[in-house]
Amino acid sequence: MDLALLRTFVTVHRAGSFTRAAALLGLSQPAVTGQIRTLERQLGRPLFLRQARGVTPTTIGDELAHRAAPHLDALVEIAGAGLDEEAGTRTLHLAGPPEFTALRALPALSPLISQGLALRVSFGTAEEILDGLAAGHHDLAITTAQPRGGLLTSAPLCDEEHVLVAAPRWAARLGPDVLRGGDVLLEQLPVVDVHESLPLISRYWATVFESRPAAAGAVIAPDLRAVLETAASGAGLAVLPRYLCAEALERGRLIALLDPPMPPLRTYFLVVRTGTLTLPPIARAHEWLMRAAVDW
Repeated sequence: MDLALLRTFVTVHRAGSFTRAAALLGLSQPAVTGQIRTLERQLGRPLFLRQARGVTPTTIGDELAHRAAPHLDALVEIAGAGLDEEAGTRTLHLAGPPEFTALRALPALSPLISQGLALRVSFGTAEEILDGLAAGHHDLAITTAQPRGGLLTSAPLCDEEHVLVAAPRWAARLGPDVLRGGDVLLEQLPVVDVHESLPLISRYWATVFESRPAAAGAVIAPDLRAVLETAASGAGLAVLPRYLCAEALERGRLIALLDPPMPPLRTYFLVVRTGTLTLPPIARAHEWLMRAAVDW
């Protein structure tokens, strides 16, 4: 049986779509369709049921994928190991949000470097990261969006608590007004966030005040570390992950304006292409991150 046909079949099975599989393989959709039809003729059985949105594997298709995919993944691992051995390392391509990856993931993975692992790191939005993972540009991804479908497999990594903060001079100026609600805060303080839509402020207001913030950003900076430094310098209030601003809070550079009983939380997911956790470098990094996240 032609290994190229099996590779195309497994990709379609995981992607759930001829179109998606074609993009991942770098082939045209007619080429993918033709290869699947050739394989079906060789086996004498249909492997997929065509539907309005994508395809669904038949029982025979599921059985073939279950038997073939691990062996194909092992061949990919052998080929990849051979390339890496020339440089004396095995390379893992990791993608995630810049702040969390820099402050959480990379320190957690650093012990693996001495064990022969090389890291190549990419940053991006959740959508960019998942698209890149599906296309094979990354091996392992950290994202705040949980993927759907069978192409990608995710596991909850950790939750981050969001904190409403401002510089000490603003906190002293507000006094008891802090407890009077979101509208009062926004009337008196400028806002710092990562986007014009105020995603962090909006999520906090919806959870804590059950309202929408009626404000425009005074400072918009697409990096949480920039938001932290801008807020600490006295530019206005901001909402930040506690892990990111914990040191600034301890040193008094920032003050937590509220301590709500139900603070907003955001979940991070660790995501791989389905089936690739059989590959040792990916499995090892996945295990180390999951273990480290217990203390995050």
